[in-house]
Amino acid sequence: MPEQDVTVGQLLIAEYQSIKDEQKARIGFRDNLLYVTLTVVAAVIAATAQAKQASMLLALPPVCVVLGWTYLVNDEKISAIGRYVRDELGPHLTHIASYGGDFAAFGWETAHRSDARRTSRKCIQTAVDLMAFCAVPLAALVVFWVGGGGGGLLVALSVLEALAVAGLAVQVVLYARPERTPA
Repeated sequence: MPEQDVTVGQLLIAEYQSIKDEQKARIGFRDNLLYVTLTVVAAVIAATAQAKQASMLLALPPVCVVLGWTYLVNDEKISAIGRYVRDELGPHLTHIASYGGDFAAFGWETAHRSDARRTSRKCIQTAVDLMAFCAVPLAALVVFWVGGGGGGLLVALSVLEALAVAGLAVQVVLYARPERTPA
């Protein structure tokens, strides 16, 4: 079998395809986490209503925090892949191809970010993330606290859960902030 030379451009294209496949898989996984969260919330609320035990609502905060954190980490990796393609891979491939003018490899990675409604979409998505992963479990905690049916240990647990949910909310907001280019 004759030995074939592999060009740097071919390697960059192969890397691009590989990381875009990873990005696509992460997007599907991330998006499904919202559906899983809604399903778990509905199941816990239904079970709580049927059993008439407000303490069952204490299951929501840890589940929502774990699912929310997993969602957030995957979302960040999706963005990191986009940044890598925009800032490293695309310019490198453009340089190797020796094109002049306005050509930029993988231009979509930059073009879709210039949409006039991007900021409002990001704000709405942040609100949805906060509602799904933070507001719902906090509401469950309020219902538990108002119901007053828990002993001291459950109340202490609920306070810890509230702190965990608040911590997740802070992270959701921090991750949603626009990317800043280093000075």
